[in-house]
Amino acid sequence: MSEHRMTNLKPTRRLRKSQSQQTPPTSLTTSSSATVYDGLFGVYIQISKNRRVSVRNWNGKIWIDIREFYVKDGKTLPGKKGISLSVDQWNTLRNHAEDIEKALSDLS
Repeated sequence: MSEHRMTNLKPTRRLRKSQSQQTPPTSLTTSSSATVYDGLFGVYIQISKNRRVSVRNWNGKIWIDIREFYVKDGKTLPGKKGISLSVDQWNTLRNHAEDIEKALSDLS
């Protein structure tokens, strides 16, 4: 996904429970490693079977949430394991991507 696409996402509004059950998430793009969805509570990327990265608006602030999910009674629910990054924290992490890549190659 391009850098431009992630930085210009607009948060979606929260819907009532009855509305949320009617509209499944829409797949925006698919790559070999992840699928990007426009869901009811914002945009999210399924990065593995039980992990998602989502961009959402919560209490008037935009957050990038990296979280594990589990299934209970047929519903996919967020787990306790995860981290929410503010936009500033996300930008700091993104700005150090080359350093992270170098550390990964050094350890390989």
